Amino acid sequence: MWNYERRLEYPVNITQPNAMLAQAIISQYGGPDGEMGASMRYLSQRYACPYREVAAILTDIGTEELAHLEMVAAIVHQLTKNLSMEEIEESGFANYYTDHTLGIWPQAAGGVPFNACEFQSKGDIITDLTEDMAAEQKARTTYDNILRLVHDQEVCEPIKFLRAREVVHFQRFGEANREDCSK
Repeated sequence: MWNYERRLEYPVNITQPNAMLAQAIISQYGGPDGEMGASMRYLSQRYACPYREVAAILTDIGTEELAHLEMVAAIVHQLTKNLSMEEIEESGFANYYTDHTLGIWPQAAGGVPFNACEFQSKGDIITDLTEDMAAEQKARTTYDNILRLVHDQEVCEPIKFLRAREVVHFQRFGEANREDCSK
């Protein structure tokens, strides 16, 4: 059971639209190393987990990934809000616009739609935690790549927050794998 607070985990206040950035950042919504896959991965893996403490970590982090998904959606929405048709066409956003207007839809930066193959749940806790650690590093790398593309501080700050949380998640999964799975 979750309690939902009607606020983002970290504030997102972007004042200048930028559809080109939105196209890159949407990958962290529904791309191969994005927040949707991470949340589904961890919330699915917890059921086969033989250790209550590790299942709790998977639940905690899986829930936080849903909050990150919400932040990424807010970033993409604010970057595309009130775009003119000219801006949509000039930025290369027309293909996305054709299918989704300015709605938030899970896909990779290259346009490949999200599917369940984006996350793994093996049922072996050591395998799953190792996968989870790798997933967090891949997400961190994607955020690093986004930060190389972004120069607007309104966009950079929430991206830096999300990147930092990937590092924390990696550390928590590593601790769980060492401490709880060695039993």
